[in-house]
Formats: sequence, structure tokens, C-alpha cells
Amino acid sequence: MQTRPIGSLQVSLVGIGTNNFGRRIDDAASIAVVHAALDEGINFFDTADIYGGTRSEELLAEGLGNRRKDAIIATKFGIPIDEQRKGGASPAYIKQAAEDSLKRLKTDYIDLYQLHRPDLTVPIADTLGALNELVQAGKVREIGCSNFSAAQLQEAEAAVKSGAARFVSVQNAYSLFDREPEAEVLPECAKLGIGFLPYFPLANGLLTGKYRKDQPVPEGTRLQNPGKSELLTDDNLNKVEALIKYAESKGHTILELAFSWLATNPVIPSVIAGATSPKQVQSNAKAVNWNMTAAERAEIESIMG
Repeated sequence: MQTRPIGSLQVSLVGIGTNNFGRRIDDAASIAVVHAALDEGINFFDTADIYGGTRSEELLAEGLGNRRKDAIIATKFGIPIDEQRKGGASPAYIKQAAEDSLKRLKTDYIDLYQLHRPDLTVPIADTLGALNELVQAGKVREIGCSNFSAAQLQEAEAAVKSGAARFVSVQNAYSLFDREPEAEVLPECAKLGIGFLPYFPLANGLLTGKYRKDQPVPEGTRLQNPGKSELLTDDNLNKVEALIKYAESKGHTILELAFSWLATNPVIPSVIAGATSPKQVQSNAKAVNWNMTAAERAEIESIMG
């Protein structure tokens, strides 16, 4: 498994998102996914305090067991959990949230600690100051953010004090069907030397090949949910069919096309995707093996219009 840098961290080009842990899949299945990932050479696990109602972090810890040193753990804070843990990015909340995550993860350090979304009520300098204290204390190795605009990345970079920790990553939605980051955020990442971590790289499953034109939506899948089914337009499904046909003409699957299209961008250190079974983990691990040429990327752009 190829690795790329996020700050001082070396992360696997395929990462595992753990949003399903303790929610869509039970304890045993979650632990099986972690074991399968490690077996495939995947070391990058992305979780959050809010995932699975805090169970995701606990299940990741159980899955890693005595192999903590083989893993790069990225977790997030900032979204309200309950009445007592109301979220945000104030220094006091960050300190408490970090201690809580360390306890659930059964570790004494977090590799990448990420602000889950901007908190417009707290000056970014205050947030960065609190995160830097965690780095100085050895409780966090690197810091990142999520759902930030290019302007917010610039503001955060400008607020960093000399020698202090800075955001080394941003995690935003990005896929062949969601191109918004290309306008401003991706160029800003390249300029500032920030790693871009795409979430929803498979466009909520559209790019897995399980949703086909003129076929029923598979039972129990994400796009059956209200608010997601609008992705299943004729236009999108026509594009999916064309992408499947193109990938197969090159000896690949649409899943491999989706992962490899992202992985050929040097600003992206890791493609994070959820998995509900060891089989899915194995498929994801192999999905970055298509070294796309510029001509192939251009052909894919043509399909997407």
C-alpha cells in the first residue's frame, strides 16, 4: 500500500472511514473491518467523537487492540453530542473533547485531530492556540479541519503563531459528482501545502456500481434514505452507465475509476471510504491501482460533461 504525507504523518493512500461503526454495523462487524484494513496495509482510520454516538472511537480502539502503533488515527470534534457536550471550538471545549476521545480510543495520543466544522463564534486564533497546547503536551501529533472554505483556510493560516501547530489537512466532500472544491479549496491546499482528504468519494454509493439505470434501488442502501434519493436522476445514472462501460473497457471497475481518479491528484494524500465488511475493505484497497494517464482523465471528464 502506497503512503503519502499529511504533515509529519505517513498515511495509506486508501483510508477507512468509521462512520458506520456502532450505527450501520455492529461491534463484531466493525472490529472485522479494522482487522481487514490492517491486513491490507491500510493504516489510516478516520473517526469522530459524534460517530455512532461516540461508539465508533471505542470500536476502533477494540479493533486495533495491541496494534495501535500500526495505525494513524484521525478523529474530529466540534459537532454537538448531547446537552452536556454542546460542541464548538472554544479552548475549554477542545480540551475536554480531546480528553474524552483519548479515553474512548484507549490511547495517549491522537495522530490527526480535526475540527469537524468551522465555529464562527470563536476566533480561529483561540482554536489554534488550544490545539497547539495539545500538540505541545504530546496528546496530538498534527491538526486538521473539515468543511472549511478557501477563505477560512487562509484565515487559519494567517492566525498561526510562529513555530505553532497549523492545519495540515482539510476534509471536504469531493467526488466525480461533487466538484465544488476544484474552484477554490484544492488550489488553496496546493498553495499552502495542506492535504485534501475527500469524504463521500463514492458520491454516497453512486460510484460503486450498485445503482444501475432501469433497475430497482437495492434494499438497505444509502440512496434509499430521504434526502439522498434525489441523486438517482436519469442524467446521473446515464453517466454511471457510461463510466462503468469506460472502466470495463480499460479492465477496471467503476469503483477503481472513482478511487484512482482522486488518487492521481497529488494534493490528496488518502481516499477515505467507509466499509461494512472485510470484502469491501479488500475492494477499496485494490481500487487505487489504476495509474491514470492525462488522456484517460480527459476521457472521464468528457463522460462527466
